[in-house]
Amino acid sequence: MDRKRRRLVQAMAVGSAATWVAGCGGGSSSDSPPPSLAAPNQPETPETPAPSEPRVPRVDFSHGVASGDPLADRVMLWTRVTPREETSGPIPVTVTVARDAALLDPVARFETRADAQHDFCVKQDATGLEAGRWYYYRFSVADQRSPIGRTRTLPAADRYVDRARFAVVSCANISHGYFSVYKTLAEHGDLDFVLHLGDYLYEYGIGEYGDVPDRDPVPPHEMVTLEDYRQRHAQYKGDADLQAVHQQYPMIVIWDDHESTNDSYQDGAENHQPLTEGDWETRKNIARRVYFEWMPIREQNPGDFATIYRRFQFGDLIDLSMLDTRLEGRDEPLSLPFDPARNDPERRLISDTQMQWLLDGLSASTARWRFIGQQVMFAQLNIAEIPSLNEHAPQLRGNLSAINMDQWDGYAADRLKILNHLDDNNIDNVVILTGDIHTSWASEIYRNPGTLLGDLFDAPLAAEFVTPAVTSPGFPEGAAELAGVAVPVVNPHIRYVEAKSRGFILMDVNHQRAQAEFYYARDIESFDLRGQIDESKTKLVAVYSGDSRLREEGLRPSRPRTLRTALFHPPAPASASTEEMA
Repeated sequence: MDRKRRRLVQAMAVGSAATWVAGCGGGSSSDSPPPSLAAPNQPETPETPAPSEPRVPRVDFSHGVASGDPLADRVMLWTRVTPREETSGPIPVTVTVARDAALLDPVARFETRADAQHDFCVKQDATGLEAGRWYYYRFSVADQRSPIGRTRTLPAADRYVDRARFAVVSCANISHGYFSVYKTLAEHGDLDFVLHLGDYLYEYGIGEYGDVPDRDPVPPHEMVTLEDYRQRHAQYKGDADLQAVHQQYPMIVIWDDHESTNDSYQDGAENHQPLTEGDWETRKNIARRVYFEWMPIREQNPGDFATIYRRFQFGDLIDLSMLDTRLEGRDEPLSLPFDPARNDPERRLISDTQMQWLLDGLSASTARWRFIGQQVMFAQLNIAEIPSLNEHAPQLRGNLSAINMDQWDGYAADRLKILNHLDDNNIDNVVILTGDIHTSWASEIYRNPGTLLGDLFDAPLAAEFVTPAVTSPGFPEGAAELAGVAVPVVNPHIRYVEAKSRGFILMDVNHQRAQAEFYYARDIESFDLRGQIDESKTKLVAVYSGDSRLREEGLRPSRPRTLRTALFHPPAPASASTEEMA
């Protein structure tokens, strides 16, 4: 990511459980033992003591609780049990789900376990829940209990839903500052869920990418081994502000590159050196495995840690397709931005299987809005308009001069498949949500947005909102301001650019419009200013049903649902420490 941003700055200068019940050892009987069958004159075999019930170790819930992948009848619940002493056996864990924050009205109880094989992470798919309602949950080990979490199921797909509100975030590097954005979201009160588009954590060692005091990465070196990845996930989950947002909302997540290593793709990565860091396939599989251990994400098939593209339905209002544009099918990125090979129809950003899954889902959707959550910028980002010389792909004209080959610009034929499918099938109300590049963008999506040979006078086929980073840096001073002015000149389809501030997008969606509200943190390096918003930077952009053109005028910030959510389904009690049951 850091190299991609540098390339863009330079270009401007010149122009992402089996259940288990504790074994019941039978106590010793009061009956007389049976007669001995030992041979004469031989000592009797001593009676074997009856096994006793195993002692449950003392534990902590140092990494909080989390929920994710909500469906209409279930949601994934997560915690990590930290034994206070070394233990070799599994630890029995009870999960309680209730309608109220005091857990006085329980609706389900699940028995599961924590064990060393899964780094003592606990994941429970809480099934059998009602659609479209809030729940509270807690994990317990004997008389020890976790903080209480709040979560919700999604409304049933055939149910009318008047409104949805969710936050969009990405790119949270612990070494670049405090997670002020997460604190803001945790205190927001009325979101339906949080959408995390990748770079949940970063792989670098101390001083390699960020140097805010007291925010050094653990372990101190780049994560490569199984233990390295687990330690880094544990460090991030130990952050109080990240714990707080997980405690209050379900999170829908995908990985980007830094969950494995920088600029990763199916067969390698820019930041992986086989001679010193071993086999890439081994490292990639470790990264995937640990991600599934430490994140509240549901396996699409048992033991499948490779598939994260999946779909969520929020009543009749939203269909949300989550893509994997990073590890599942991506070919190696090209190194030169002017390389015409990026128009090669054989180049893949996602596999043919995932592409067909996406296109079929878009065609089958009956929701008012079709959202696509994914990692890398979809809209064209050019520094000059150059007509295509590729006679086999005339629709790719204007796409030879893009800046960043790690984005969809480097895989133009795959992007064209999606745009042609939308156009050919009259699929409208498509909104793409993107992370990765640490900056804020709002764009209209055309097959070719060039001013000379493009189709800017036609209706756009979709809209895209790119969320700013939680902490990772954008452009430096000067270059950021230049980008905000110069980028739209060559890229008239890009309607908004903010290239340096950290923050998030709040999406407020109803049947008439989808409004993106860009909010920015006041400061990420001051502990005392965590959670404060710089209201002077707030930007509102909306797209209306039936018309993908972006609107900026006459918009107002959306109203919180104080009564519907925050009052009737209050936030879970703020508690980050293990408590003991009375």
